[in-house]
Amino acid sequence: MSLVQFFCLLIHAYLNMELELKEMLLREEAREIPIFYEADICVLGGSCTGVFAAVRAARLGARVVIIEKQNAFGGVATSGLVNIWHSLQNTEFDQQIIAGLTLETIERLDRVGGVIEERKNHSAGYMLNTEELKIELDRLIQESNVKAYLHTMFVSPHVVNGELQAAIVENKSGRGAIKAKLFIDATGDGDLCDRLGVAQRLSPHFQPSTACAKISGWEQGTEGIDLPYLLLKHKDEFGIPEGFGWGTQVPGSTDVHMYAGTRVYHANSADGEALTYSEMEGRRQVRAIMDLVHTYGRGDRMSLVSLPSYIGTRETRHIACHYQLTGEDVLYGRRFDDAIANGSYRIDIHHQDKPGLTFKYLDGEQAYIRPGYPKEIGRWREMTEHNPTFYQIPYRSLLPEGPYRNVIVAGRMLDIDEEAFGGVRVMVNMNQLGEAAGVAAYIALTEEKGFANVDVQSLRHQLQSGGSIVL
Repeated sequence: MSLVQFFCLLIHAYLNMELELKEMLLREEAREIPIFYEADICVLGGSCTGVFAAVRAARLGARVVIIEKQNAFGGVATSGLVNIWHSLQNTEFDQQIIAGLTLETIERLDRVGGVIEERKNHSAGYMLNTEELKIELDRLIQESNVKAYLHTMFVSPHVVNGELQAAIVENKSGRGAIKAKLFIDATGDGDLCDRLGVAQRLSPHFQPSTACAKISGWEQGTEGIDLPYLLLKHKDEFGIPEGFGWGTQVPGSTDVHMYAGTRVYHANSADGEALTYSEMEGRRQVRAIMDLVHTYGRGDRMSLVSLPSYIGTRETRHIACHYQLTGEDVLYGRRFDDAIANGSYRIDIHHQDKPGLTFKYLDGEQAYIRPGYPKEIGRWREMTEHNPTFYQIPYRSLLPEGPYRNVIVAGRMLDIDEEAFGGVRVMVNMNQLGEAAGVAAYIALTEEKGFANVDVQSLRHQLQSGGSIVL
């Protein structure tokens, strides 16, 4: 074949491919859509992170609207059934480092019997009744006069002359626009920033998702059996991938247990098809685990009570911001002048490329845990006389790179490396990011600034005045 013939074939193949791609696209005609609401601040995403952002801004006097795709607020803590909030203390339990709306919500739940405290426990500070939490978050939103839209999906940003002016949404009323001066992306996956074209990354080893379940009679069903051993021995028989299981009781219930023992590998929840697979695979694994217990335990005493309305996603996109928080920052307890959150939960990496998980502690200890195998204990650094007892998250890690001065991120899409993310991602830490974003939005609004120009000392002062602990 001559060179000319080769290039002719190549051009022919390219034109055919281009034609096939065009046949796969539809053109949506331009149309006018109604403005559903106009606010000072629009929060996209109604997890506790998003709710706390909205409430803090509204309490300061801003007109706030919040958009949530589910039927309730709370995100993974409610719709995902993950009913654990970690300690509000440092690693030595001799200093409180977290308060604000996290503490206020715990106190509200305590008044209705919806929380159990585990003192001096690094793995579980508070066990929550997820249904009571839904109600308390509704109350927080209503008491603060935040305009709320549930069952409402963010569709796309509306940008005019390079400025983000509205969020296009869709719900039972059809398609409409939410106009605002400032926007908080609390979608978890960074959907707003993604559709604005802001730089981002997806770690090649992003942490896998887990579908939780509420099961009655769990304690009786698993009594007298070594579940990790059985899961390892019979995993092929029931199609259960190796992972890591944990669980806790549901406050206010006598025999309902929340169990998190599934693991969906290599499925990016920011992708529509992968998310669909994850949801169905997670539910299949719940049934498979129960079948195993029925076969080799006392499963006749157990009953499946509820499944999450969406899977517990640990990690998807990370938005490129002014500063990437690193594992070294976290493990060495680095302090930041613009710190807006404190955390003490150990680094906890659920591996994508192997079973089990790795813990790294601020005192230098390291542990690799693979259920059914001996625990591997070591050190990531040598012993020292003094160890950090908490770490911090800087405001800069919430400020997206790029031209959109009226956008901030709040949640697990912050700019952070793989190692640091293992500890920072837990909800008591993400809650604080929401509060910081809400207060920053109020300051930016009243001073007519972009988020990047907010004075961080003024932000820290406002956070402290509103009940947050600023160190």
